[in-house]
Amino acid sequence: MSEAKPGLRIDKWLWQARFFKTRSLAAKLVQSGKLRLNGELISKPSRVVSEGDVLTFPKALDTRVIEVRALGTRRGPAPEAQGLYRDLAPPEPKPAFAASPKADHRPTARERRAIQKFKQGLEEN
Repeated sequence: MSEAKPGLRIDKWLWQARFFKTRSLAAKLVQSGKLRLNGELISKPSRVVSEGDVLTFPKALDTRVIEVRALGTRRGPAPEAQGLYRDLAPPEPKPAFAASPKADHRPTARERRAIQKFKQGLEEN
């Protein structure tokens, strides 16, 4: 007899590795059919993931590519969760949003008059 490879439900592993806040959110992603396990689309949260597997899934606006390093036994703190996987394609840092230089102040009396004059001109046309 061959021994079965040890594994863990994929929704539970995604929750333990802190990719999702709840296990039901992880299950919803899997059921949506957007998660790949070793290149194969899966849609059942009961699929078993084991060490060495590669997961590809959308998270926020990025596509995450993760290699499973360990299965884990609990949902622990973030440093412990980060030891469960290796990020093969880390998300690129977003550029800082450049706000307009004067967007954080109230308009002066002169600027208010200019705004009112502009609005009146729009209403007349």
